[in-house]
Amino acid sequence: MAEFGAYIRGICTRLEKILIEDRNKAHGDAEENFQLIADYWGYYLDKPLKKEDICIMMALLKIARINGGDKNNPDHLLDMAGYSILGLAMKEKQNN
Repeated sequence: MAEFGAYIRGICTRLEKILIEDRNKAHGDAEENFQLIADYWGYYLDKPLKKEDICIMMALLKIARINGGDKNNPDHLLDMAGYSILGLAMKEKQNN
């Protein structure tokens, strides 16, 4: 079990760097970016969306890509975990 825990810690460390450093450099602040996406997609769909909705929708996009592409690419799962963490962080921040 300790060996598996080391894998989990390693993945969490990689995700932390991706979400806090790499993602912000590439796309800007996550909350602002996801709100902008929610505004644009909501306008297109003629339905209001929240930034947390975008996290779920992006995870669904990754699932579609898994089904249509390389199912063995670990980046898909890493990305889905990242979207889940961002959505949870946004929700928790909103509730505090």
